[in-house]
Amino acid sequence: MYVPVFNAITDDDARALVGEVGSAELVTVGPDGFPLATLLPVLWHDDRLVAHMARGNPQWRSIEPGAPGLAIVAGPQAYVSPSWYASKAEHGRVVPTWNYSAVHLTGRVTVHDDPAWLRDLLTRLTDAHEAHRAQPWAVTDAPEVFVAKQLRAIVGIELVVERVEGKAKLSQNRSDADQAGVVAGLRAQGGHDAVADAMVAARR
Repeated sequence: MYVPVFNAITDDDARALVGEVGSAELVTVGPDGFPLATLLPVLWHDDRLVAHMARGNPQWRSIEPGAPGLAIVAGPQAYVSPSWYASKAEHGRVVPTWNYSAVHLTGRVTVHDDPAWLRDLLTRLTDAHEAHRAQPWAVTDAPEVFVAKQLRAIVGIELVVERVEGKAKLSQNRSDADQAGVVAGLRAQGGHDAVADAMVAARR
């Protein structure tokens, strides 16, 4: 990942973004040497990113123990019109760009087929996403026979993280007036408040 100094984010912010997004594109190399990718729900704890994949997905079969992998977590993103910049009226030397936040986690991948490992993963994933609900659903709410059948339909994925790269490209290279214009433009356009909020937070 290309990360200019002013776009770099801390490891804590990277963890926060991964937790907020809750999913990642897992990229590995297929048997023909070409990349394979699948979007997966993920949890990141310490140096482990864990997920599960459908057993019918051929990607996992090409993952040898310890094979290299890349997990791409994409945060909020939006097109930025140069018409929003205050500097457009001053000199006109402006061009469109794209604002976004992303985290890349690189490491070694292992596939897990143990039912106990998978059950623990699904329980933790479910608990994480249900915690805010007034009446959270739990894996134990489903019949045991049904859960056991579902577990046989998936495999576990574990990425031991060796490198963390985080980037927030949020107009940090623009003047305060230009940044304010982008925030106002995004909010007026609608649908991109998350990017506008991230820009405001980055200026603090």
